Amino acid sequence: MIKNLTSKDCDFILSHNYIGYLSYIYLDKPYTVPITYFFKDNTIICYSSNGHKINAMRKHPQVSLQVASIDTVSEWKSVLVHGVYKEIEGSEAKALLHEFSLGIKDIIMTIEQKDLDYISEFSAKIYKEETPIVFIIDIEGMTGKLRRN
Repeated sequence: MIKNLTSKDCDFILSHNYIGYLSYIYLDKPYTVPITYFFKDNTIICYSSNGHKINAMRKHPQVSLQVASIDTVSEWKSVLVHGVYKEIEGSEAKALLHEFSLGIKDIIMTIEQKDLDYISEFSAKIYKEETPIVFIIDIEGMTGKLRRN
């Protein structure tokens, strides 16, 4: 049976995961890429290096993020977020990046029982010379589904 999730259930799934699939438009084509995120106060916090994804979202700020918790083909939960990409700069960006890293560390410690010393241990990108671009997705709406036998 497939059921709709409440907004409280959707918030729970978003706040207890840290990998999602970000979708955006580039050259009139949809792209979906995995991304590490942190959910707080109806906002998705992310960071990235400058490139294809950032350039695309600057031109078309309407994006979506899909997060799923899948146990089996007949036991899963999924949330789809629709929102607007916004770049954050300066001291606010540094504060959000710090909050992001602490939040992700807590989630990983809880779910995977791993203790992380640095953000580079769970991120595919290690920034040495280039400052990452910190951005948020202001959530405009979300839907969630659940399937159970």
